[in-house]
Amino acid sequence: RSSDLPWSLYSIFVIEEKHGFNQQTLTFFFKDAIKKFLVTQCILLPVTSLLLYIIKIGGEYFFIYAWLFTLVVSLVLVTIYADYIAPLFDKFIPLPEGELKEDIEAMARSIDFPLTKVYVVEGSKRSSHSNAYFYGFFKNKRIVLFDTLLEDYSPLNKGDGGEASSEFHASATGDTPDHEDVPPKVKNLIKKQGCNNQEVLAVLGHELGHWKLGHTVKNIVISQMNSFLCFFLFAVLIGQKELFAAFGFYDRQPTLIGLLIIFQFIFSPYNEVLSFCLTVLSRRFEFQADAFAKRLGKATDLYSALIKLNKDNLGFPVSDWMFSMWNYSHPPLLERLQALKDAKQDRKST
Repeated sequence: RSSDLPWSLYSIFVIEEKHGFNQQTLTFFFKDAIKKFLVTQCILLPVTSLLLYIIKIGGEYFFIYAWLFTLVVSLVLVTIYADYIAPLFDKFIPLPEGELKEDIEAMARSIDFPLTKVYVVEGSKRSSHSNAYFYGFFKNKRIVLFDTLLEDYSPLNKGDGGEASSEFHASATGDTPDHEDVPPKVKNLIKKQGCNNQEVLAVLGHELGHWKLGHTVKNIVISQMNSFLCFFLFAVLIGQKELFAAFGFYDRQPTLIGLLIIFQFIFSPYNEVLSFCLTVLSRRFEFQADAFAKRLGKATDLYSALIKLNKDNLGFPVSDWMFSMWNYSHPPLLERLQALKDAKQDRKST
């Protein structure tokens, strides 16, 4: 939304810049914003038009057809996003052959994770924040690592003008390293960022725990159950003339206006409660994924990785329990470290 643009600029070029996270230029930011707008419109306009058409011709049970349509759209988007949409904004490079890739593949085989490819995304071009995730359906899973997560490859580490990143890019693409291409902001940074190979494996052990424990499937099921409930309630409320009259529509009841009123205003209290419940569930899933990484023998490495990532992201380790319970989808750092510490002590005692 255009109304969000000033806040995005302030967040990135004032707050993020102040704390050393921002790696973007204004030109990069506006090019990115234009691409996001165009991609969003290319997806949103036809999807919204088809949804309105389905509601119009669907008859008494239109909410079932509308839900099935949004289910198909969401699955298609999840399928194509990483391969066709994400590369429009960031560069994805296959992780070069070496010890890290071999260890990742070995860990995937040990838990029957159907890994096909491992990529590194050049997230350092926009931010120094780090992340890792996997995507794909059925037997076609892929892992993506942010270059800022990898201690050996992060261009944000001190390395005489970004040697680590240049050597990584050269090994992955066959290009000759050119230190002149390293942004000045990167050259001037002197902090050590990212995790070593064993810590990266521990972070991936946590992420793969979400897959092994079925968290991804559970989240999809919950999301679709909520979507079906919302469309059902929409079908009940859309015929209420009083609802439209309260917003100044006395003589007609436009479907699009009904969608906006019901989903944005009427469902607002319900969405707050649902958001809190999903936050609680997410925190539970995070503890379970940490416990899975422990069972892989990664407790010590995950312990140190969490501390490093918290420092890299300038996280504050202490949080008010009520505030964090309502707002944080991940448990506070100290709670996660305590759980891992208990696991390490239990292992030593046995």
